[in-house]
Amino acid sequence: MPTRKPAHIAMFSIAAHGHVNPSLEVIRELVARGHRVTYAVPPALADLVAATGAEVKAWHSTLPTGDRPEEWGSETIDYLELFLADAVQALPQLSAAYQDDRPDLVLADITAYPARVLAHRWQVPFLQLSPNLVAWEGYEEEVGKPMMDPIRATERGAAYYARFTQWLSDNGLEMDPDHFSGRPDHSLVLIPRALQPHADRVDPGRYTFVGACQGDRSAQGTWTRPAGAEKVLLVSLGSTWTRQPEFYRACVEAFRDLPDWHVVLQIGRHVRPEELGQVPAHFEVRSWVPQLAVLKEADVFVTHAGAGGSQEGLATATPMVAVPQAVDQFGNAAVLQELGVARHLPKEEATAAALREAVLALAGDPEVAARARELAAQVQSEGGTRRAADLVEQRLPRV
Repeated sequence: MPTRKPAHIAMFSIAAHGHVNPSLEVIRELVARGHRVTYAVPPALADLVAATGAEVKAWHSTLPTGDRPEEWGSETIDYLELFLADAVQALPQLSAAYQDDRPDLVLADITAYPARVLAHRWQVPFLQLSPNLVAWEGYEEEVGKPMMDPIRATERGAAYYARFTQWLSDNGLEMDPDHFSGRPDHSLVLIPRALQPHADRVDPGRYTFVGACQGDRSAQGTWTRPAGAEKVLLVSLGSTWTRQPEFYRACVEAFRDLPDWHVVLQIGRHVRPEELGQVPAHFEVRSWVPQLAVLKEADVFVTHAGAGGSQEGLATATPMVAVPQAVDQFGNAAVLQELGVARHLPKEEATAAALREAVLALAGDPEVAARARELAAQVQSEGGTRRAADLVEQRLPRV
């Protein structure tokens, strides 16, 4: 039952599983509490969102799709320009979609720049949902300025900041673009606090950690440990960085002579099973698996260390071999290793021999198992989906 009068809550995100998936259970819970929730998302993930009971507000995005991640470019300025261009062209679409349907509260993923602009325009509360790490006190001096000042000093970077600043000003927001995108007034952090670097320096007045927001995922399918499998290994590089036939072949070579293990090898949509060569009978090669269901049975998880996979590994007390591919995954891998529940294996070092050694070492280490159970208990205590929904309702205007 809702704790307040049912409200219209609008959520905004992009067509990326790593940004949409973490919010879904929170949205499902808000709908279950009687609120009307609209979710602005590109059509690629519309069905996923609609399954929560939210009303989809579809919009066209110009961002690269998961089919060709190389289109994102290789430099930080490439990402920045793409997100700004998408925000500028999305704002009129989203404004029109909500022209006669103003919400009572705006929720937004960290990538949804137009959402904060619209909340300001509508004069309604704004709450960010962060699917990954957030800034700590001192972040700008330690990370932000060293990374962004050289970009600002280039002609291309200066033009980017000028365009961003003008766009904000045109929409009534007089603030620095970095502050706009990286310092929301209020944010729910949808990752375990354990994954946050310098967590003791994060402003609790601005950021609230609610941990892994999980729920009933039976609609995604179930998974059962096969009879006779003494150990289970899950290998997954998520949904985007899956054009890795050499890596998957290395996994087949690494674990082919371990018949007591059952290996679940998720290879995504871009690699065909026949590209892996002869695969032993104790391997299960799939384009997609219900990851959380498998992790509840798994003994070790070879992961790219995305935010979603990292927190699911923590929540299920599954030791991890972290093979990061891009962006925040490198930091996650380092944190997981520092926590004592993972081995960080750079992708250029992820040979068959290295993968095998790391997996067997983790599976046979009782200290790693104990630490994993301890962290799983911490994750559980953070409140997850129900606490996140409670905090969203607290931001609703009082009637």
